[in-house]
Amino acid sequence: MSARELITDHLDLWTGAVTTRSTAGRGRNGKIELTGIKKLRKLILELAVRGKLVEQDPDEEPASVLLERIAEEKARLVKAGKIKKPKKLPEITEEEKPFELPNSWKWVRLGDLCELENGDRSKNYPNKSSLVETGIPFVNAGHLQNHSINTSDLSFITEEKFNLLRSGKFRDGDILFCLRGSLGKFGVVRNIERGAVASSLIIARPFLSLLINYIEIYLKAPISGLMIRRYDNGTAQPNLSGAYFSRFLIPFPGESEQQHIAEKVDELMALCDRLEQQVGDQLEVHEVLVDTLLDALTRSTDAAEVAENWARIAEHFDTLFTTEASIDKLKQTILQLAVMGRLVEQDPDDEPASVLLERIAEEKALLVKEGKVKKPKAAQTPLAKDLPFQIPSSWKWCRLESLSLHSESGWSPQCDSFPRSEGNWGVLKVSAVSWGSFNPNENKALPASLTPRTELEVKPNDFLISRANTSDLVARSTVVPKGAPQYLMMSDKIIRFIFSRQASPLYINLFNNSKFSRDYYSRVSGGTSSSMKNVSRKQIQELLVPLPPTEEQHRIVKKVDELMALCDQLKARLGEAGETRTHLAEAVVEQAVS
Repeated sequence: MSARELITDHLDLWTGAVTTRSTAGRGRNGKIELTGIKKLRKLILELAVRGKLVEQDPDEEPASVLLERIAEEKARLVKAGKIKKPKKLPEITEEEKPFELPNSWKWVRLGDLCELENGDRSKNYPNKSSLVETGIPFVNAGHLQNHSINTSDLSFITEEKFNLLRSGKFRDGDILFCLRGSLGKFGVVRNIERGAVASSLIIARPFLSLLINYIEIYLKAPISGLMIRRYDNGTAQPNLSGAYFSRFLIPFPGESEQQHIAEKVDELMALCDRLEQQVGDQLEVHEVLVDTLLDALTRSTDAAEVAENWARIAEHFDTLFTTEASIDKLKQTILQLAVMGRLVEQDPDDEPASVLLERIAEEKALLVKEGKVKKPKAAQTPLAKDLPFQIPSSWKWCRLESLSLHSESGWSPQCDSFPRSEGNWGVLKVSAVSWGSFNPNENKALPASLTPRTELEVKPNDFLISRANTSDLVARSTVVPKGAPQYLMMSDKIIRFIFSRQASPLYINLFNNSKFSRDYYSRVSGGTSSSMKNVSRKQIQELLVPLPPTEEQHRIVKKVDELMALCDQLKARLGEAGETRTHLAEAVVEQAVS
């Protein structure tokens, strides 16, 4: 089977095998990673260096002829004093060879093909104070991007500093390889006349310029990763010596075949680019379609219209919700419809939310009178301009503060960083409060020298909000479930709200995790950096909540639970299908290289 047939005969695998990444966004730059095409690229490179990408031509010169030319050029450079006589490299044993090669190929070591030169490590090595705005390029690992040198953000040293360097001077056509930290990153120098490398890099200069393209293919191929793992020192900081780098084994073809391989790799990589563009465009169109249909769903005026628009989506459900991102959007749409009063029908016999608010106010006043809670400040009445959407007539807009009987922050004692022992007191960390889930194991043990504050122990049905976290996770909330462990106290980054029995904390939790609440917290949150944010208790208390009648709150929670369970099942099946396609792609790869 030719390489092109390998691609076209399994096109559905290469384009259908995808995985989900954690970043947000669209298409190839978003949550979807085109795993199949990524594997295909590696397969092309693997076949290239195994002699299986292009047909063998018995009339072409074997690798041994090219190796003789390289040896002659190396000897000439040594005699002319342009390079030092290299140390003899160890003979290649049969045990070292990772796979069989075509008859005309040879196994060689990298040091037999290239002059290798480490970056200068003497007192003349440039430090940050040596860098200037313009001058001679000074390249470190961060400048190696996409197997080339990123010239848009180069560092520079003066001509004087460059002349002081004893080693590590590169020129056009050299290959720069990272030996430490970002081990394995490399870049081919193109259109840079000269420069110097950081001490973490090594320069590989092929004895014949015609070798550059093939060595670049080799360094991209999986076999170079195998060599890195073979010679890496195995410490926590990835590290490789120049001496070991010179021992890398290279499967080496003759000159003509190297040229054919480079041309074929370019052709097939261009085909992968087109496939990637095509799949990316399809994902983009798919996402726009999903967005449009779900947006129409959220614009429905009542539950009856939601049902009508949902029927339209249901006709194409299997083709619409085929990615994790689309299922997550469906979940968020369900939440939006729920808190807008458009997910379940209104019952005219339900007691309106206005009566519920009056009862809560009376209950709170009684607790104040009994001295059980402090008298709260009057909650601000919502203004019409602040209301994000219209709600059913039986609903009522109110502040979160109006719904709660009491709220309080936790405690911040100096605790060990170890999880608590069973039965001992612990202080919950921010991570204990996730999206609708309570994680009691996320706590710090309370030292025996400190007396627990029992009044801060969390109880079932408590509504908890973590007020500090990264910008997209700030003010996450959960309801403590029945059967939760005892002896756990809130930290000062967690706020507890106690609600009347007539208000469902589960409904309030749904709303707090909806897009409307997320947008509110995003607007009001503050912090010392762009990543870490926090909100105050007062800001949480001022959250506007669309409050349904008590019975409707329960119906909404039940309906949302049912639909979320269906979404989770759909995502699980999607994951299984994606896993299957990925395994099949891996099987094709293994068969092709065997």
